[in-house]
Amino acid sequence: MKLANRTQALQPSATLAMAAKAGAMRAQGINVISFSTGEPDFDTPQVIKDAAKAALDAGFTKYTATGGIPELKTAIVEKLQRDNKLNYLPENILVTVGAKQAIFNALFALVNPGDEVIVPAPYWVSYPEQIKLCGGVPVTPVCSEAENFLLSPEKLEQVITAKTKVFILCSPSNPTGSAYSKDQLMQLGRVCAKHGVFVIADEIYEHLVYDGFQQHSLAALTPEFFANTLTINGVSKSFAMTGWRMGYAAGPKELIQKMQALQDQQTSNVTSFVQKGCVAALNEAGSSIPLMREAFAKRRNLIVRLMREIPHVTCAMPQGAFYVLPNIRFYLDKKAPSGKILGTAQQLAEFLLENAHIAAVAGDAFGAPDYLRFSYATSEKNIQEGVQKLKDCLLQFS
Repeated sequence: MKLANRTQALQPSATLAMAAKAGAMRAQGINVISFSTGEPDFDTPQVIKDAAKAALDAGFTKYTATGGIPELKTAIVEKLQRDNKLNYLPENILVTVGAKQAIFNALFALVNPGDEVIVPAPYWVSYPEQIKLCGGVPVTPVCSEAENFLLSPEKLEQVITAKTKVFILCSPSNPTGSAYSKDQLMQLGRVCAKHGVFVIADEIYEHLVYDGFQQHSLAALTPEFFANTLTINGVSKSFAMTGWRMGYAAGPKELIQKMQALQDQQTSNVTSFVQKGCVAALNEAGSSIPLMREAFAKRRNLIVRLMREIPHVTCAMPQGAFYVLPNIRFYLDKKAPSGKILGTAQQLAEFLLENAHIAAVAGDAFGAPDYLRFSYATSEKNIQEGVQKLKDCLLQFS
């Protein structure tokens, strides 16, 4: 058997791989503290579960239209008007199997072989892999910690070429938690509009922002940006519904139609009764968000403070999401307690899992080779214990 060429360089998700390793160790009875997955540790609100159960009891278990049931599309339209000042029709909405599928469908519909897609680094691990699967070329300008991991309009303009097709904007960001202000979005939007670069705006963490930060949707800022942007969102992060697998895209009708045609040939519809639960999430469960946001803000403050207490580790304060990206460069190329020299963040992450029993994800997969990503979507007790284990382990390096 000879596999397709497109699979040869394809990498598995680093976050899912680390979570799987941690899960395997737990199955062996090892107490592993996991900071690896971007998954809220709260339960899905009861009103959402009740709506899904009611749909099951009513026999709502058959195929639906690929793009989503009318009730859910209407709820998404109303949500976008209410929260984002975006005015779409149901024909501008596509319901997908998670936001990940929405992004893939968009890239597959937009990117030809050889087209360039700009993805600021640090980036979510799936962006470059999806681009490559479409035959595109990821262009990854590096945004430093000193820049708060944010792309400047000047740096964006420098990497645009005649081959540039798409710019992926994630705010708040996975893995950094950095977020763009309204003025910063305006500047980036103008550069893209000037050069005819289409924008995919990933806003999955929109509700998880802290310290009074004001979240804005790029597509809502000007009519030109509205026509030049596809907005990606979902219910997984804001409503603790990661396993429900419902995301959505909102944008130009022509693009949405082609994305739906792709989905017709892939997965067809999101699970029928899940869609009913998502209607309840968007219409009735908004009161659960501030409670989760408040808890995440406390955890963020705690983990940043503890990380900064580790000698030679720096840790930027994130504005949103539930990740920190501490710089552990000082401890690379040092001798571990085992006597082995650990030259990469990936090697360090594996060492920490095996020896300190804490699971973090190496920054290599995010385009940030001097960093580790920690998700603080876990308890304060786990944060305190896990970061202490990290500190104790690193201080033994020589």
